Formats: sequence, C-alpha cells, structure tokens
Amino acid sequence: MAATYSPRLKDRYKAEIVENLKKQFQYTSVMQVPKLEKICINQGIGDAVSDKKMIESAVKEMTTITGQKAVPTYSTKDISNFKLRKGVAIGVRVTLRGDKMYEFLDRLIASSLPRIRDFKGVNDKGFDGRGNYTLGITEQIIFPEIDIDKVSKIQGMDITFVTSAPTDKEAHALLTEFGIPFKKK
Repeated sequence: MAATYSPRLKDRYKAEIVENLKKQFQYTSVMQVPKLEKICINQGIGDAVSDKKMIESAVKEMTTITGQKAVPTYSTKDISNFKLRKGVAIGVRVTLRGDKMYEFLDRLIASSLPRIRDFKGVNDKGFDGRGNYTLGITEQIIFPEIDIDKVSKIQGMDITFVTSAPTDKEAHALLTEFGIPFKKK
C-alpha cells in the first residue's frame, strides 16, 4: 500500500512544535497546545464597481495562489458616495483548512515573503487580542504562481491566521515556531 501524503509543516507541528510550546508554556496536556485552525485570505477590489472583469481575474488569481476555488464577496448595502449598489461584487475570499492550509503557509513562508522588496520581517502588531493574526500584503505578484505579464492591476490582500491560542503571546509563539519571520525588536 502506498504511503499517504502529509504536508511538511503539519508533520513538523506534530513532531517538534507541540513539544517546544509544551515546554515553553508548561502545558500539562498536548490538547492545551494551540494549533492553527484556518487561514482566511481576503482581497477587496474597489474598482470592481465600474469594471466587472476585475472580479473574474481576481477570482482566477486567488484560486491559482491558494489551490482552492475563490468566491466573490458582495456588498450588503447601497453607498452613494462610492457609487455602490447592494449585491455588487466588491471582493474575493478563500478559507483554507487542513492540508491546503499547511501547503499555503509553507509556500508563503518559503517562497513568497522573501520576494517582498526591502523585506525586514512581518509586523507583529496584527494580533487581535484573541490569538488571531492578520498580515497585510501590498502586491499579489510576490506569489510565484502569478504570471506578472498577465496581471491587469496590482492588488493587495489580507491573510488572517486563526489559531486556537487564548492569548496573543501564545499565538505569536506558535506562528514563530511555524517560521513566520516577525521583525526583531
């Protein structure tokens, strides 16, 4: 019987990260150790109100980056100042769980973040007080899956790491163990 595939970071979490966090925070049980539950990627596209093709290209790019079908997000109310109608597509989002989540995180850390110009580490001020971390990326072209020649407009995106950690300190330690390069103080 063939061996089943398991992502590299998932195996590392089970083998090393759980033990390191257990020692660091004096957990009595393995079940107390925080884990990464999901990664939510969100991209707001303001110009989509006037150009419908931008949503289609954003869905295609996001699907290529994550390996999972992206869905458009729609406005919930009319805002006349932005010429926005209720029900108009204004963004794209994807929620990754399981193996796809670990694969995306691995690609983000290993190949995408180092491609950012003048990269000195990610800011550690993106924690929300409940153990979740949001990282803002200004250009989608840092992902090697995106062909720069086919990009119509450079867009940014928000990547939210949802963890089971009760505090920001524990979530910071978990994400550092995974290899997210936070800025040195």
